[in-house]
Amino acid sequence: MNQAITTIQTHLPLKPFSTSLFKKTKRKNKYFFLLLLATIFTNPLYASAAEQKQNNSDLNKTTTSDINIPSNRCKGVVTAAGKYGESRHPDWGLFNTNSGFGAVGGYSWFSFGPYAPYGQARWAEDWSGLCNDPNKDKDWFNRLKYVALNDSGSIWISFSGNERLRYVYDSKPFMGFTKKTDSNRLLLRSLYGADLHVGSHVRAYAELINAVAGGSNTFGYQTGFQRKRLDLQQGFLELKANLVGAKTGIMGGRQFFLDGPPSITSPRELTNVRQSWDGVRAYAFWKRFRVDLFDFWQTDLGDRHIFGYGPSYNARLYGGYASLAMPEFNALGKESKIFVDAFFLGYLYKGGLPTANIGGLQPGSSRRDNIGGRVSGNLGVINFDITGIYQGGEFRPAKNIGDSRPVNAFAINTLFSYTVNNVPGKLTLGLQSDYFSGGNYHKNHGSVGNFAVPYFPAANYLDMMLYLTSSNSISTGPLITYNPTKKSLIKLHAPVLWRANTNDTIYGTGFNYPIRDNYSGGFIGAVPQLTLSYAIAPHLVWTNDFAGFIGSHSIRQAGAKNGSFVMESLDFRF
Repeated sequence: MNQAITTIQTHLPLKPFSTSLFKKTKRKNKYFFLLLLATIFTNPLYASAAEQKQNNSDLNKTTTSDINIPSNRCKGVVTAAGKYGESRHPDWGLFNTNSGFGAVGGYSWFSFGPYAPYGQARWAEDWSGLCNDPNKDKDWFNRLKYVALNDSGSIWISFSGNERLRYVYDSKPFMGFTKKTDSNRLLLRSLYGADLHVGSHVRAYAELINAVAGGSNTFGYQTGFQRKRLDLQQGFLELKANLVGAKTGIMGGRQFFLDGPPSITSPRELTNVRQSWDGVRAYAFWKRFRVDLFDFWQTDLGDRHIFGYGPSYNARLYGGYASLAMPEFNALGKESKIFVDAFFLGYLYKGGLPTANIGGLQPGSSRRDNIGGRVSGNLGVINFDITGIYQGGEFRPAKNIGDSRPVNAFAINTLFSYTVNNVPGKLTLGLQSDYFSGGNYHKNHGSVGNFAVPYFPAANYLDMMLYLTSSNSISTGPLITYNPTKKSLIKLHAPVLWRANTNDTIYGTGFNYPIRDNYSGGFIGAVPQLTLSYAIAPHLVWTNDFAGFIGSHSIRQAGAKNGSFVMESLDFRF
């Protein structure tokens, strides 16, 4: 049991998925491919005849005095979608309002929604609008968001930063199974990035991280998710062009990946060190259709040395995501939009299966093939988000002890909400319900039925305490968000949970609980959660999170304990 608990928040994959020769060859081919694309996109011959004619005309007409005039100086700069507003993001058209391009869809700072100036991934921001924004001097930090490196302003760099101080109190971590009580953790994270744009076709992004952690009665610090000396959190080269009527691009290197349903994807914001990936993605945006293809290896967080991060060639995420924006229409007296998505997400990871023995675990590795669809949008004041996923694949026991087993699992996730009018601010009343299929720990052959999410789901999607994860669970409960003002947020989420299959265990984040025959019935308990956030200054947000676990009578008889959780965060960003 102690061994199971020490694996909290770890995903240490097996090693047979690649060879050193394959890795070296793949890296060389990837770098050659990126260099070739950079040469093509930056070559003057790449521009169309019309573009070359316009460039020559502008060059002949430009004078020194023209350069000093903002409107002329920035004439060729592609400005952000919200160039005169608080929100500055790339102009992905209709998909800016949808889950869309991952980090763009997660475009919020503590769920401030349209009032948030920053994206979850800082590269999902476009500050080029500051080149000709007459109001840019109202914020001192704007001088760091757009720094022109040539006279025309077409080569520029943007700097970003984040300092987050967080205190966490946990009375009975992981239902008391860590053997820790009254845990106090103090976490400090520093993130600083630079976003270099060379014309409209080439872009390079780099982000550094340093994370420290202390406290009393701590746990989980050995995983690499809370402590890290200075390292590269993200770093990639992006090449962009307008091709076949679409905005297209390819991003190669280390980056966050958020392009998927929030129930199974996340940058892991609750911990000090976020999850990044090493690999490549390609995207294309048309007016009403977009597609994203990707192939990543998980970044290995185990190395504690300065700049010790490297790719883990044993945990892989790959697939594709496509979205269709349906034509707008009026419903219930309000403009309505519907987005239809289809996706395939495959992942390889180390993950054992529970056995009938208390604390027992059959080691092995899994390939999970997620084929799904998602429909989201609004019908008047009614908002909805419905996702269905079939999960196939294979479980392979370690050291070939036993036969491989096919995977046959599924998940259904729904969120229905109503935007209340005639109240100050923005109030949304919702109901979130989720079903993640379970397996059977009495079986050591046949298909595997438990739905697996080896990489963190979205922060606070189910449980901000990380006691419970999305496998073998049924949950439903209210989800209420309220912005009384542009600077404040109140959020309440109170799911009630059951086991989907009483022949399967309860799963935590990165491990399964040692609860077997002493636990009867399906009812697990409730996890009420409350968030209060306030922007006390333009770049400073104070957030208070309160949560608790209220277990069923049966689960407490099996050894689980009720607990309380408090998380205080002071977050500075620019």
